[in-house]
Amino acid sequence: MGQFVYSQEHADIDLGSISGNTQVIAQYYNEDTLINAALPDHIMGLNSFTNVNYSRGKFNAGIRYETYLNPLEGYPSGFAGTGIGYRYANWKNESLNITIGNFFEQFGSGTILRAYEEPNLGLNNALDGIKVKYEPYKGINLTGLIGKQRVAFNDGLQNGNGIVRGFDGEIDLNTVFDSTFANSKFRISLGGSFVSKYNNDNITPDYILPKNVGAYGGRIAMRYGKIRFSGEYILKENDPYPNPTDERFNYTYNNGEGILLNLGYSTKGLGIDLSAKHNDNMLWRSTNVSVAPTSLLIGFLPTMSKQHTYNLASTMYPYAVNALGEVAFQADIIYKIPKKTAIGGKYGTSININFATAYAPNRTYLNDMDSSRNSYTSRPFDASDSAFVKDFNIEIKRKFNKKFKAALTYFNFVFDDRAILVAQNHELIYADIFVAEATYKINKHHSVRIEAQHLRTGQDRGNWAYGLIEYSISPSWFFAIMDQYNYGNSIEAEKLHYPLATAGYLNGPHRFSIQYGKQRAGVFCVGGVCRSVPASNGVTFTLTTSF
Repeated sequence: MGQFVYSQEHADIDLGSISGNTQVIAQYYNEDTLINAALPDHIMGLNSFTNVNYSRGKFNAGIRYETYLNPLEGYPSGFAGTGIGYRYANWKNESLNITIGNFFEQFGSGTILRAYEEPNLGLNNALDGIKVKYEPYKGINLTGLIGKQRVAFNDGLQNGNGIVRGFDGEIDLNTVFDSTFANSKFRISLGGSFVSKYNNDNITPDYILPKNVGAYGGRIAMRYGKIRFSGEYILKENDPYPNPTDERFNYTYNNGEGILLNLGYSTKGLGIDLSAKHNDNMLWRSTNVSVAPTSLLIGFLPTMSKQHTYNLASTMYPYAVNALGEVAFQADIIYKIPKKTAIGGKYGTSININFATAYAPNRTYLNDMDSSRNSYTSRPFDASDSAFVKDFNIEIKRKFNKKFKAALTYFNFVFDDRAILVAQNHELIYADIFVAEATYKINKHHSVRIEAQHLRTGQDRGNWAYGLIEYSISPSWFFAIMDQYNYGNSIEAEKLHYPLATAGYLNGPHRFSIQYGKQRAGVFCVGGVCRSVPASNGVTFTLTTSF
């Protein structure tokens, strides 16, 4: 960040400061018929952006300049050219905060409203309008907003036609009634939201579609000592949306319902987190015209499953939230065996056990698609016996001495790809994944990390093996070589290797990396939102920096 001050003989004038960041990803494609690699006519893809922010006193403003020449293969459609894709101005003092232009925002868990971006997915539903935050009294926070959503980029920002309007209020009772709760271990906050959309993209002559649709709900968060609880309930009014693949959900006039519950306990060496979710017909967009899966989303449907980081677990069968509805549960337990014990060792041993599952809601279907089109009835947390996913995993980590640490992880998946559609063969898939990881610190600056992974399944493409070795020279350099091998494929010609080499350099806020090799076709997911990635063979250069 740069601070600019103009000095005169008797006064200093603060000219403000400028900060920002840049990301550049460029990929050069090679032909590879063995893996059916993407080979566009333009040979090279480029995704990049630069944020520039100016700040002076209570005023802030900024722009983002974006470049897609041409967008990387597998990136969602709707990105082309160069131009300004985000701009805003903001003024705030102790109680009032006003933003005009583009902005992000989230109410509660995000089920009712979440305007955010995930550049690696090509997801950006920033609002373009005005947002006002006001704190009339300490502990009471109010937010009001109105705007249109970003839907595409073509030499500049492009917004959808729908208008999103929202209001949220939250009260921290401990802060408001400080004299009463000053010494209390019990903490509580309450919140409520209302969000509506106006949409005149009514292109079907067959149905009368509402132009104004509202959603509303409330939430509570409580904590007493080591125990915490949070809950949220959202009701969305009928919002018919096309579904050409299943007539039971095609322009259904059902209301939508979302419930999210969480109970946690934490103490030294132990953490327990239990979650439950009920979503039914909560797909929530600012249009009722069929668009890309991640376009014009007003609300966010959080996944209950753990976000895995190991390659085979995170990329082979990642779970994408079912937009039509699901009943999901998750249990997460973290326990640290005390250090300096026979089992825990000198530094202690951590164990993380996680189980997550999601089912289709139990629905009673109605014969009313020629009349009221409510389609079905359902009840909260009434799950059918149709499981979308079951994910059990256990991870054990241990530091043996100052130089050596290791981790062992086991995953067990039951995955219904007939509902999720991320595998090559759409069926019920059973898979086990074993991972061993070890890091050895050679000296103060040099270390080596090794990963070995194995996936075993009798369905889809059969067994996989994965290996990685990474060498780091602190604080600047890292080198890595990895390979995936589909040795269990029943088709001999598809028993392929996917080698990939990476090198990188870090210098303060600047990070450069280059990789060369093959990447298999698959699905890339973040937080239960996914996009398909085609197979590729080539060179990728990445630069990230901030100033």
